[in-house]
Amino acid sequence: MRLLDVNLPNGLLQLLRGFGIACDTTVRGGWRALTNGELAAAAFGAGFRVILTRDRDFGTTASTMLAQLPELAIVVVTIPQARGALYLESFEMQWRKRAHRPCARILGRMALTVSVIAAV
Repeated sequence: MRLLDVNLPNGLLQLLRGFGIACDTTVRGGWRALTNGELAAAAFGAGFRVILTRDRDFGTTASTMLAQLPELAIVVVTIPQARGALYLESFEMQWRKRAHRPCARILGRMALTVSVIAAV
């Protein structure tokens, strides 16, 4: 199951569910105020195995906790920020080109294409 960080638009929830992806948001989980490490621990404990975020430093700031959670993958979404429907349209277009299949212990980056960039 995938978790959308607070820095991603809530509209992604329905978009990903439309692709058959089980997901939820940090806000709906009550985790809005958590640090990245706390979020990783809470999400993993709740059954999430992937966190999607725009925070390029997530892997660094949560590194201690992520080292303890080898089955948790972090995907950094690097699609340029845009307003509402425009962002969702761009995200959907990129997802259709190549749906992201993150691997545990891998920090992925979703940009114009999706690629694995570094081990956590």
